[in-house]
Amino acid sequence: MGTLILAVTALFLYSVGTALQALHFRGRVQSNLAITTLIGILALIAHGLLIAQTVHMDGGFDLSFFKSSVLISWLIVFLLLGLNLTKPVASLFLGAYPIAALTIVMALITHTPSRLVPDQSYGMLSHIALSVTAYSLFTLAAIQAVLLYFQNRQLKHNYNSLLVRNLPPLQTMESLLFEMVWAGVVLLVLAIVTGAVFIEDLFAQDLAHKTLFSMLSLMVFIGLLVGRYTKGWRGMTASRWTLAGCALLMLAFYGSKFVLELLFQRGG
Repeated sequence: MGTLILAVTALFLYSVGTALQALHFRGRVQSNLAITTLIGILALIAHGLLIAQTVHMDGGFDLSFFKSSVLISWLIVFLLLGLNLTKPVASLFLGAYPIAALTIVMALITHTPSRLVPDQSYGMLSHIALSVTAYSLFTLAAIQAVLLYFQNRQLKHNYNSLLVRNLPPLQTMESLLFEMVWAGVVLLVLAIVTGAVFIEDLFAQDLAHKTLFSMLSLMVFIGLLVGRYTKGWRGMTASRWTLAGCALLMLAFYGSKFVLELLFQRGG
């Protein structure tokens, strides 16, 4: 199937999914788990086939700036669909689906130098798999943190908005956020450990910047978890720390890629 057809199909399905979730948020339609899951799975299939044609190449994987973004957004939707089967996280689709659609569009209309990771580099591929999964989970945590921040703020002002009426109770939102952070920290630690084992020269491979900001991000998330269990941090404080850690993590991944590939036009 052609790349353009797959892209249009995925974009259409993500648009439908976003529209349905928005209508549910406004109270226009009833939420239906089966329909939500079906649309998400069909979108994932089209998205995944698109990845097979654009990211996977002869001899390896092209993990350049926009190509890797398509992969990460696929993982975000995949994780969210899985979580939605048992957790009240349907509101996150309003952020995840547009992000996925945007990465597909950008991957098709832009061109950056390829950064090929060979198929035989199993150690590096395991490090990359753990890293992108951690990035995906922390992206969901960032969306959750934004919703929690505004929910907390509006509840403090006794403002009965659409957001407050549609989101789960505040305690549930906070529990979901910390579950995501815990899982993300475990994955990020594993990613850093595998990177230390399989990356031979940080400076030769332009990874010193990424490693530094990843470590800073990890320290922020660990600080958040410590604060949660020793000082009872919650609400806006938890949201701010989560967003700060996610910002550092995004700088680690996208910051270095942006400078190397888009500014200096360096491939690999």
